[in-house]
Amino acid sequence: MTSVYLDYQSSKPVDPQVVQAMEPYFQKIYGNPSSLHSIGDKATDALEQSRSSIADFIQAEPDEIIFASGATEANNLALIGYAERNKSKGKHIIISEIEHISIHNTAKFLMKSGFSVSKVPVNHYGQVSVHKVNERITDDTILISIGYANNEVGTIQPIEEIGRLCRDKEIAFHTDAVAAEGLLPLNVQNDSIDLMSVSSNDIYGPKGLGILYKRKGIKISPQIIGGGQENGLRSGTEDLASIAGMARAAKIVMEERENEVKRLQSYRDQLIKEVLEKIPRSYLNGHPEKRLPNNAHFRFDGIEGESLLLSLNDKGIAVSTGSACSSKTLEPSHTLISMGLLHEEAHGSLELTVGRFTKQSDIDALIKALPEVVERLRKLSPLY
Repeated sequence: MTSVYLDYQSSKPVDPQVVQAMEPYFQKIYGNPSSLHSIGDKATDALEQSRSSIADFIQAEPDEIIFASGATEANNLALIGYAERNKSKGKHIIISEIEHISIHNTAKFLMKSGFSVSKVPVNHYGQVSVHKVNERITDDTILISIGYANNEVGTIQPIEEIGRLCRDKEIAFHTDAVAAEGLLPLNVQNDSIDLMSVSSNDIYGPKGLGILYKRKGIKISPQIIGGGQENGLRSGTEDLASIAGMARAAKIVMEERENEVKRLQSYRDQLIKEVLEKIPRSYLNGHPEKRLPNNAHFRFDGIEGESLLLSLNDKGIAVSTGSACSSKTLEPSHTLISMGLLHEEAHGSLELTVGRFTKQSDIDALIKALPEVVERLRKLSPLY
């Protein structure tokens, strides 16, 4: 049985306070917000109150929030929706080499539809250069999508500077903020963001819900056609229970983020210090300073990350080797390869992410188990 969970980037438990906030919407407030009777009115009021709370979370206006089934759908709606609606202005899109797989695959879809896509390389810390973004802008560029922070190595991107560049060039700017939400203060106004994807589960809300922030004046084409909900941009009856849960989760984050970030950062720093000290030929991946407060990402010479994950799992410790959304392939992380690592180096990676329910005993258990596991696997490895 797993007793230590250090894989908060791939999935977070729903906070008990969020579950409590969701409960009334299963039987008591069950109306359809599109219905015109009084029961429907109650549902509409609840929907719009939740929309307002979530807008506050990212410093947006309520009517700039579009509910979707998750961040993957929000990314699709942002990129495909904007490209289709604005193709008369141009057909060139820019992303980074280390975007989430949902961005990469959406970009591939757009390429098959006649759009061109340029990818911005990153440095060995996994950070995008504003200069290199600018170099790839052409007269045909209509959209730039750069993730707020990398979901694997935790490197934080210069979003404010990229947003300012896009605003100066009159190019729409989208960011996938899933890895950063709840950990960094999100402000779509200060960062000159036009479109932003956010997930419910990444702030301890229910799975299967996300939002797309769309700045007023930005035009996109809907990707799900039906009854015209969400101002005609995402049809389908809204999931009131999950939306209320996400709204409560957002309020908790705003109330507790400052103290919580300090706590998580102390765990992160302890992991980095002790792992690098106790295990020879171990290395930190990602930026040493401009990284998410909950992320410690390592690589180890001579061993496979999958063997490391399974060995720790046998000891009751759940960790990750990279993005859960692309874990079904045997390919090395595209993020680590883009950072300049060799395939064998990328395969020997370990991602540790802490969260709201992490305890000091969890950190101690990992630090005790990991050196023993690495030593045993190296003795078995023909690569070491």
